[in-house]
Amino acid sequence: MRFRPCIDLHKGIVKQIVGSTLTDENGGILETNFQSEKPSEWFAELYRKDRLTGGHIIQLGSGNEKATQAALSAWPGGMQVGGGINIDNAAYWLDSGAGAVIVTSWVFHDGNIDEERLKSLVKLTGKEKLVLDLSCRRQGQSYKVVTNRWQTFTDEVISFDLLDYLSGFCSEFLIHAVDVEGKCSGIETALVELLGRWSGTPVTYAGGIRSMEDIMLIDDLGKGNIDFTVGSALDIFGGTQLAYKDIAKSF
Repeated sequence: MRFRPCIDLHKGIVKQIVGSTLTDENGGILETNFQSEKPSEWFAELYRKDRLTGGHIIQLGSGNEKATQAALSAWPGGMQVGGGINIDNAAYWLDSGAGAVIVTSWVFHDGNIDEERLKSLVKLTGKEKLVLDLSCRRQGQSYKVVTNRWQTFTDEVISFDLLDYLSGFCSEFLIHAVDVEGKCSGIETALVELLGRWSGTPVTYAGGIRSMEDIMLIDDLGKGNIDFTVGSALDIFGGTQLAYKDIAKSF
């Protein structure tokens, strides 16, 4: 089990948001838990100093290119880049220092996996440089992959069959539990339990983590095989529940 640090960018600023508010409704008003006065490279330099690899830079919409570039320059090869990644810009971000690119919407096209797009992307990046983001929301008794800034439900259900199939194309999965993302209300236990029963490609879980107890529950349910990302609960993002230095030192 590893701690995967994050840098979430919105309009070039490091922020922590409530994931379910990233919509066009209500005038596109975003519920923000934290907005940093420090630039993206400050966080990347911190992660580099603590030798934390495989972290995620997530671009929430447009206007984040310069901040992403600055973070990659501060920790070349140490962080992955997601948000708006497609066949036209994936190589650019890899050449700019991303350890891998993270893709959702471009592959889950029109509600389903676009196998042609997926294969063309893997041919360009190589399997080892591609992370598939299976961020999901609950619908009935299932968790369905969501796209378009987590607004649009696809027809793809998080299942062993889906994970088995997609693991042939990527090196990792990143899975945000969108319904609890940024709420510090506890993890999606059923989702983590499901992921813990599957074994294969490495998985990183994000969403709702608020305490060391939540982290240890992920460790228990995931049998030590699920990595985790913490955002709003961390003190470096304005949280009061978890100290970054403790997490970085322990995992």
